[in-house]
Amino acid sequence: MQIKTELERLIRQACENSGIDAGEIRVAEATKAEFGDYQFNGAMPLAKKLGQNPRQIATRIVEALPENEILERVEIAGPGFVNLHLSPGWIARQVEACAFDPRLGVGTRSEPRRVVVDYSSPNMAKEMHVGHLRSTIIGDALANLLGFLGDEVIRQNHIGDWGTQFGMLIAYLEELGEGAEGSLQDLEEFYKAAKKRFDEDEAFAHKAREYVVKLQGGDVRCLHLWQDFIDKSLGHCEEVYSKLHVRLTREDVRAESSYNDDLPAIVADLEAKGLLQTSEGAKVVFVPGEETPLIIQKSDGGYLYATTDLAAIRFRVSQLGAKRISYVVDARQAGHFRQVFAVARMAGYAPEDVRLEHVSFGMMLDKNGRPFKTREGGTVKLIELLEEATRRARKAITQKEAYGPEELEKIAEIVGIGAVKYADLSINRESNYIFDWDRMLSLEGNTSLYQQYAYARIRSIFRKHGSEAEPAPVILEEEPERRLGLKLLQLEEVLQVAAQDAMPHYITSYLYDLATLFMKFYERCPILRSDVPEERRRSRLVLAHATAATLRLALEILGIKVLERL
Repeated sequence: MQIKTELERLIRQACENSGIDAGEIRVAEATKAEFGDYQFNGAMPLAKKLGQNPRQIATRIVEALPENEILERVEIAGPGFVNLHLSPGWIARQVEACAFDPRLGVGTRSEPRRVVVDYSSPNMAKEMHVGHLRSTIIGDALANLLGFLGDEVIRQNHIGDWGTQFGMLIAYLEELGEGAEGSLQDLEEFYKAAKKRFDEDEAFAHKAREYVVKLQGGDVRCLHLWQDFIDKSLGHCEEVYSKLHVRLTREDVRAESSYNDDLPAIVADLEAKGLLQTSEGAKVVFVPGEETPLIIQKSDGGYLYATTDLAAIRFRVSQLGAKRISYVVDARQAGHFRQVFAVARMAGYAPEDVRLEHVSFGMMLDKNGRPFKTREGGTVKLIELLEEATRRARKAITQKEAYGPEELEKIAEIVGIGAVKYADLSINRESNYIFDWDRMLSLEGNTSLYQQYAYARIRSIFRKHGSEAEPAPVILEEEPERRLGLKLLQLEEVLQVAAQDAMPHYITSYLYDLATLFMKFYERCPILRSDVPEERRRSRLVLAHATAATLRLALEILGIKVLERL
């Protein structure tokens, strides 16, 4: 159900009926209850276009509205605002129709698109750290959302598995000698030790560069050691993804190295199309409007991220058939993607009907607004942060005695991981993210725990009732009932806009409003009290059921689990 679409259709019909060439029609949710449920504010620009009084334009539109069941009344306010009040009976019938539908009335695309979502992208031979958290959480939520709405989603984990660092690591492993593979248990410490040798010993650094050449040349021993690093790193990543309830698998990995053979072809193709120029020995493409060119091949013959990204775009469009490619990468890479996308268009790798987008996000900061680090100033390992989240959640659960040890651990993990994910997804992704344990594990405000508590509270109603809700006529006589019913019907339009703009926080804002409205409904509209008439009880049980189902569905899209009791 997309209410705005239905209202816009009515307004468009009214404009046609009254001979008004309206162009695009936009209806918005009302900002205050006294302004109705929705508003059409297009009379002012139409009046300017037609040279008429805006209130007269609004009157012509209102008088020409076709008969319908959706609107209870329509008012003209101020200079020509059209306030739209929905019929409680119509809202009730729509709630009845979708309350027990597994998809809650949300449709799927009639023409699914193939969408590539590129996210997480850790570097191999190092452990995942907090710098990978936002890409992983936001990317997975976006992939879930697009898939739910009917797109064919291809998840791509563009891991960094090539380059000088691997020559350095292989050289250090060889230097340690037989049995050194055991030192790979802590990849982060191994990397630090290798990097220290690389920075301090020129002979070792030279040897490391030689190993890069060997690796690129297909040396069997080097490739074996390289694969060992990749396998151990991916095993660690899978542990993180499992804890985060993220749906990335090894099948989703499309590493940098997989494009290696295509890089010379990219250079040759750009050259053949007259796009390459030479600048200080390097082969570059000058992008209109950009101060510096995009370097495609260095003067020493080496390739850069831009070359690999162009190869990836060409592969994803020509081989995978992608119509939308979403790169969930931090905002500091905005200039890089702007140029890569421009060159991909210039070279014909991505036609205009393919949407290329940089789903950027801000930095992760501590409560003092500084980059999130350990107390010693080091990088925070992601696995340790998630374990800390579970530990803090276990401490925050007040009714510990109500659970057995295994159940308590399961609940603590769901609450803790949910808190970390929701805190990230509840802010505009383009903003910097202030990491605050106290806020994310609070029962107050727009937090995961608030949503999980609202869901568990609704489930407790059905346990007390002794049975689940059954289909029944919905009655919306009380204002809290009506407002809750209307909010339930807004799910699809929220999901659609969140998918279009790649903004998961639209969903969390909706969930907070929904949970808050349910709490007000629950306080003012008793459900199980003995003096409640049976027809009202059955109606309110349907509303409670629909609210719980909506909370569960939307949280699952965000990758967050719910709890039957909390």
